[in-house]
Amino acid sequence: MPSVMIRRNDAGQLTFYIAKKDQEEIVVSLEHDSPEQWGGEVTLGDGSSYYIEPIPQPKLPITVRAKRAGEA
Repeated sequence: MPSVMIRRNDAGQLTFYIAKKDQEEIVVSLEHDSPEQWGGEVTLGDGSSYYIEPIPQPKLPITVRAKRAGEA
């Protein structure tokens, strides 16, 4: 389960950065994106999906633990 950084780029898009892989992708969809609940399944521009345990909407940038969607 890698630690990832999520932030907004200059264009206002969410980006998902995995330091261990030195990979940064645009977030295409986020399952929960409200002040009360933020996170869940995250789909990236390259087609991969990760899961972030939902939390109240944080201030960005934030570093969280994420796991590949579908992993046990």
